[in-house]
Amino acid sequence: MRIRPISPDLLVDELASRLTDAATDAAGPARLRVAVDGAPAAGADDLAAALVDPLRARGRPVLHVRATDFLRPASLRFELGRTNPDSFYENWVDEAGLRREVLDPAGPGGSGRLLPSLWDADADRASRAGYVHLPPGGVVLVSGPLLLGGGLPFDVTVHLQLSPAALRRRTDPAQEWALPAFDRYAEEVVPASFADVVVRADDPRHPALVEADGDA
Repeated sequence: MRIRPISPDLLVDELASRLTDAATDAAGPARLRVAVDGAPAAGADDLAAALVDPLRARGRPVLHVRATDFLRPASLRFELGRTNPDSFYENWVDEAGLRREVLDPAGPGGSGRLLPSLWDADADRASRAGYVHLPPGGVVLVSGPLLLGGGLPFDVTVHLQLSPAALRRRTDPAQEWALPAFDRYAEEVVPASFADVVVRADDPRHPALVEADGDA
């Protein structure tokens, strides 16, 4: 493996080109389902948001969906308390809802009728968002933490990797209770071992791509 330093702008440009190529290479008029996975400190939501305009400039319709808009109700998330890392790891994201409302409709034979958000966590009620249509050839970017390893049907996976020291340094003190969940994710799922794209994101100003020897 080799580590290739890259600027934030060039990272976005290279990812947008790679996703455009992946959507083009897919058999038939497919839609591409992309995970942008990483702890909040890694900036997965920001990277996914930064990809929207470059993908559109390349002729791809895009929908960005945040995992935080597909949380389960508070009565389920906080059943073991508001700061339980095991509950955060296992029970916070409504994976069934994400699959039903986003990933399956965007998948092979899907209708393309996607729900951008399911749950308003602040109000603790349904978000009441309207469905949108993602046409064939479109890209749906799903961003957030702990997205990989649970069997969600993504076509391309991007993992933003933080070293343990960087994760602790960059995590908001109010969210430090969740750190054991990310430790568990790194140990049990090991997302950097199988994600299609791995980005080392210890310093947001100086990311680096992890590439197999021989990659262009």
